[in-house]
Amino acid sequence: MHIDRAGWPFLVVPLGSAAAFAGLGRATGRRWIRAIAWPWLALSAYMAVFFRDPDRRCDREPPPAQDVVAPADGVVMVAGEPQPGVAPEGDWQQVSIFLSVVDVHVNRSPYRGRVTATSYRPGSFLAAYRKESAHRNERSEIWLQDGDRTVVFRQIVGVLARRIVTRVHPGDQLATGQRMGLMKFGSRMDVFVPRSCTVPVAVGQRVRGGETVIARWSGPS
Repeated sequence: MHIDRAGWPFLVVPLGSAAAFAGLGRATGRRWIRAIAWPWLALSAYMAVFFRDPDRRCDREPPPAQDVVAPADGVVMVAGEPQPGVAPEGDWQQVSIFLSVVDVHVNRSPYRGRVTATSYRPGSFLAAYRKESAHRNERSEIWLQDGDRTVVFRQIVGVLARRIVTRVHPGDQLATGQRMGLMKFGSRMDVFVPRSCTVPVAVGQRVRGGETVIARWSGPS
């Protein structure tokens, strides 16, 4: 189990505060000062859990070329027909995943290919489970192309998430399931695939980033 590097400041600061209060309490003999250390220690422990970065099956062996995998852990909100006004221009299917504050927030590429475009758009911070968040909230969009196959996916922040970390740029070559960023504190991810793909997941289904197949190409790879 790893901790994403973006999480270390959030983990170390409360841990340092816990140590300071504990040390001051011991030095002065005041138990109430030592007691203040516990909430800080609990906060540090939560940050370690939030920024955890577990290995997944795709880290050991590449998924089949036909598979589009979940880019994050969470619960499927949309599967199939895109929400009105949300999809990019064209004819797409949509899979949206809601990440709660206890889910792994390290994001992975849903498919392999070259990053052809990235964009960032500031916006609101509505709760990520609300449908309006898909087109009103702050987001980052990435376009992937592998031959004649194109996949678009978005990192969308929620009411608690206030920072998107995107670690890819146009021209980068990504593998299916490769780590590519994270979102801080509750969010959603949208994936758009062509109509020619089948979508085997259903609304309400829990998925695992880098492992659960959310769409599948037909025909040869």
